[in-house]
Amino acid sequence: MLPKINFDKKTEGKITDRERKNVINKYRELLQLSENFTKKKELELIRKAFNVALDASEEKRSPSGDPAILGTLETTIIVVNQIGLGTRSVVATLLYQAVIDKKITISEIEKEFDKTIKLIVDGLVKITDINTKASANQAENFRQMLLTLAEDVRVILIKLAVLLNHMRGLNNLPEDYQIKTSLETFSLYAPLAHRLGLYNIKSELENLSMKYTENEKYKEIIKKLKNTTAKRNRFIKKFITPVEKELKEQGIDYDIKGRPKSVYSIWQKMKKQDVEFEEVYDIFAIRIILNSKPSKEKADCWRAYSIVTDFYQPNPKRLRDWISIPKSNGYESLHTTVVGPESKWVEVQIRTQRMDEVAEKGYAAHWRYKGVKAEKGIDQWMQKIREVIETNGVANGETLDDLKLNLYNKEVFVFTPNGDLKKLPAGSTVLDFAFDIHSDVGNQCVGAMINHKNVTIKQQLQNGDQVSIVTSKTQKPKTDWLNFVVTSKAKIKIKSTLREEKYKEAETGKELLKRRLKNWKIKFEDQLIDGLLKHYKLKTPVDLYYAIALGKIDVTDIKDVLTDNKKEEKTEKEIPEQKESIDKEKETSYQGDYLIIDDKIDNLDYRLAKCCSPIPGDSVFGFVTVSEGIKIHRTNCPNARQLVEKYNYRILKAQWTKDASKQSFQATIKVSGVDETGMLSKITDIISKDLKIRMRSISIDSNDGMFDGKLKLFVDSAKHLDGLISKLKKEKGILKVIRIDSEDN
Repeated sequence: MLPKINFDKKTEGKITDRERKNVINKYRELLQLSENFTKKKELELIRKAFNVALDASEEKRSPSGDPAILGTLETTIIVVNQIGLGTRSVVATLLYQAVIDKKITISEIEKEFDKTIKLIVDGLVKITDINTKASANQAENFRQMLLTLAEDVRVILIKLAVLLNHMRGLNNLPEDYQIKTSLETFSLYAPLAHRLGLYNIKSELENLSMKYTENEKYKEIIKKLKNTTAKRNRFIKKFITPVEKELKEQGIDYDIKGRPKSVYSIWQKMKKQDVEFEEVYDIFAIRIILNSKPSKEKADCWRAYSIVTDFYQPNPKRLRDWISIPKSNGYESLHTTVVGPESKWVEVQIRTQRMDEVAEKGYAAHWRYKGVKAEKGIDQWMQKIREVIETNGVANGETLDDLKLNLYNKEVFVFTPNGDLKKLPAGSTVLDFAFDIHSDVGNQCVGAMINHKNVTIKQQLQNGDQVSIVTSKTQKPKTDWLNFVVTSKAKIKIKSTLREEKYKEAETGKELLKRRLKNWKIKFEDQLIDGLLKHYKLKTPVDLYYAIALGKIDVTDIKDVLTDNKKEEKTEKEIPEQKESIDKEKETSYQGDYLIIDDKIDNLDYRLAKCCSPIPGDSVFGFVTVSEGIKIHRTNCPNARQLVEKYNYRILKAQWTKDASKQSFQATIKVSGVDETGMLSKITDIISKDLKIRMRSISIDSNDGMFDGKLKLFVDSAKHLDGLISKLKKEKGILKVIRIDSEDN
């Protein structure tokens, strides 16, 4: 029996009957999903939390116009259904927005519910307050958010559910916000979901992000997937028929699914292999899920593998055994690629129901299987994350790069001399292994014995290696070590030690400077140091003191610099007036908080970035550079993600005006096809005569009856260019026409 709520009284006059019905249905769906793991008292706890959330939301609405409580319920359903969390997580998800809106306090939650719920809610409120979108310290903010893992991992899992629901409703928000949020999701949250083993959520986040950053390509792949559904289903049926028959005859309880890979995954394959959709050979995968007892899981999976490979020839290079040695995030499965009907390659995944739930819901699913070797893995994983994020003193720009290093990486498995198994990212070196054992071992590492052979600290590890580290008390970390270590722990520890050494030297330099200033009767103050930093083009006082200590800056020269600075101060009074006039001039280029790109593109306010060559019609943004003014980039520019990650505070909204299309912009296209007589003439006729497009240059290479050409053109807009590409594709003998991002390619 579902707990009742006094719904009518709470919402009377605030929402429509249809909306009230939708909220009730969502609430019932949540309770029905929760019934599988809750007792009657716990259902009452959920009802109580829902009533608090309902009171707190009052007349609040989401960007789509729906009641805000509906979004809260949808997020909570993700928490239960897609991540597999329990009652306390459900209650915390319902309550945290009420705390943000100051409708209930953290102490009241502890009193009305319990301490664990209070801790989760407190963590959610803290990471909600961190604004990664508008802050220059994006990496540090993300690190602070991850630090909540040290308190309770459920905070991050719920955060991912909140983000996923937010991404699903992103179409109701402004375009610049969509793009910024999508790039952030690509860079931070999708990799984190991957690391947590939440593959379904990771895939959906990637797909939704691609929808806004690569919209045309996204729609194209979706359309092609729909058009090939019937054909794909016929192929899957043909493939699984003999396998199903044999599985039944051998008495194996199974379920078989066939589904296409994610849109983003297909797009990545198209780019990596430089092929069209039709040429991607593994668009979909067949998944065989076995209903096995824990003691027979491995044997049953290999039996199923044997049955599949009896019918279809496997590619031995594509066998992945994550059953014998699971991934560090708990993923277990057998993967193989076989030649199916019509000589097509098919990926086959074989796993049990338990393994499938862990693959779908990550570590949360382990908690449903007590008695299975999972808790130890969770503890090890949690310790690894803490080691990375709890290291203090790491510069903001470095923190994010280091954190991301281990999120998507594959793994290598090696052994200590005692036979203990160690998991490290693929490409790890002897030095990474040394730091994984202990910071002191890493700092003093001079080499290793791998399989009883002497190797250097740069030696990359291979699966199955037995590694014994060789140390020396005289060894110290060096800057070049950062060039070949790959693990975040090693990078952070090396940087930390180098930084400590730098600070020691800097203190010596600082004392030396202070003594000289005292002799010159010059006061040591912040303004003086700022002037020296500006003169020597250094970032921080530590850099200045360090350079003095090493002798890179001669202290005797500093007196001359300070004397020259005093002379320059007299002329600085004129600068504010000049700057003010420049600022007024720039104001004319901004309308409604957007940088407007018009026919004055050649002035000093902004330039078009050469890395992606934007043209009118492209979705764009502005980036404030240090020395070249504002540069305009396409939102799908290869450099866009990095710019948003590291320099978020320099990003400006931008849009084209109609005036911008009055002049020509350079674009580059690549054309490939059959090398036949008159082909070059056909191409140039279409460009110059049919579409009246001016060409800057054209280069053609021919080999084995095929040709590749690169054409630099002057076009009015993206629509103008798309029309040309479309017309060229229709020409007989032309197989591929694509736009190249950079004019230098």
